[in-house]
Amino acid sequence: MDHAELEALVLDVEADRVERKPSVANTDRIREAICAFANDLPDHGRPGVVFVGANDDGSCTGLLVTDQLLLTLADMRSDGNIVPFPSLTVQKRTIRNCEMAVVIVQPADAPPVRFQGRVWIRVGPRRAIATLEDERRLTEKRRARDVPFDLQPVRAAALLDLDLDLFRRSYLPASVAPEVIAEDRRSIEQQLASLRLVASSAFQPIPTVVGVLVLAKAPLQVFARLDLPQHPVAN
Repeated sequence: MDHAELEALVLDVEADRVERKPSVANTDRIREAICAFANDLPDHGRPGVVFVGANDDGSCTGLLVTDQLLLTLADMRSDGNIVPFPSLTVQKRTIRNCEMAVVIVQPADAPPVRFQGRVWIRVGPRRAIATLEDERRLTEKRRARDVPFDLQPVRAAALLDLDLDLFRRSYLPASVAPEVIAEDRRSIEQQLASLRLVASSAFQPIPTVVGVLVLAKAPLQVFARLDLPQHPVAN
């Protein structure tokens, strides 16, 4: 994550991808936040961030970020309290002239993630314990990832990236019998999903790898948007 994005997040009091802590006095609260970001119930597909050394309004607490503090945060990844182990990086950053420890947590590939047996999630800007329905949704997310690479969703892509005229004119007639098309009253999004060209989402369809390769107007530009994780400072 670049400096501009971190600066915007620390000041956004309504964001559900950020949590601020004045210190490491309550390590369990930080672990709960890590667990919630790893579960990524809203399905952002983007990292969540814990800022240690920031007040609730994003202002600076003046915390001294030492090597021991960074080690304490990094050890939360594999101390056995959070399972399965989350993917996170710990960095010392200066944001708006304020020194902070920044914990960047990647969405888990195999949710639900638990802290001391409980599944934590984000509900708007706060943490909460997941309901049974929330846990079911997280389990479905894990199953959805157990698909071949070409059917994986490309979260950097959107429906607008696809050439829908090409789909209607060429791909659909070549893939589906004419009489079936004539009787099909589904939306174009549902037709794309039935052919595995998009993956369903709680908010909007997301093109799959094969959907981008076959129908994207500029596939190289779409794949260039992918946000690859940075090399960790500590993990």
